Amino acid sequence: MKQLILIRHGESEWNKLNLFTGWTDVDLTEFGRKEAYEAGKLLKKEGYKPEMCYTSYLKRAVRTLNQVLEAMDMDYLPVEKSWRLNEKSYGAIQGLNKAETAKKYGDEQVLLWRRSFDVQPPALDLHDERSPRMDARYAEMSDSEIPLTESLKDTIARLMPYYKDVIMKSFDRYNTVMVVAHGNSLRGIVKELRGMSNDEIIKFNIPTAVPYIFEFDDQMKLQKEFFLGDQDEIRRKMESVANQASKK
Repeated sequence: MKQLILIRHGESEWNKLNLFTGWTDVDLTEFGRKEAYEAGKLLKKEGYKPEMCYTSYLKRAVRTLNQVLEAMDMDYLPVEKSWRLNEKSYGAIQGLNKAETAKKYGDEQVLLWRRSFDVQPPALDLHDERSPRMDARYAEMSDSEIPLTESLKDTIARLMPYYKDVIMKSFDRYNTVMVVAHGNSLRGIVKELRGMSNDEIIKFNIPTAVPYIFEFDDQMKLQKEFFLGDQDEIRRKMESVANQASKK
């Protein structure tokens, strides 16, 4: 049996403030670090033993992975980072409060920016201080690769080559692989694995710091998928993600 473990990062400082985050590099809250550590303890208790890990360039995902591995006593595992696992770029609305933005532009417009499959938020200027072009970690990316805004469709498109050519091919060597990333980049992976339609994936929410397990046979045919943990608490977390635009 092969296993893929997906984990969305724990609560970030901007999650707590209900701000659009995107590629902005914000840290975890104390609660987010605790969430991540508890996820690692649960994985260890249930006997999961990842052999290879992947994460994004953003510290909220990197530090979630670190907390998970510390709790599992598996800090030694190899880790590969890629910008292709970064969160969806929210363009010019990065840093804005979700509820306040909904009041300004209307619930319907903000819902499209947040949840539609192919509608992009307003774009950043390439040289805006919030642009990845101004961040040294993306220096090797060409201007055409720098996302100044993205829809979910765009996020999935830049993720898929890495998912198919790196993450899935690592199962040639490993039985259990773990990916710690972001709500929208992980939804791209879930859409591919579950064969979900565009409409289905935009309604699907991934809770913070909850291990999402996919089990495959030796031919990498999906056999089972489930969230690990208390199912009532997981449902509550998923509803909280869906209702972010209505929070103050």
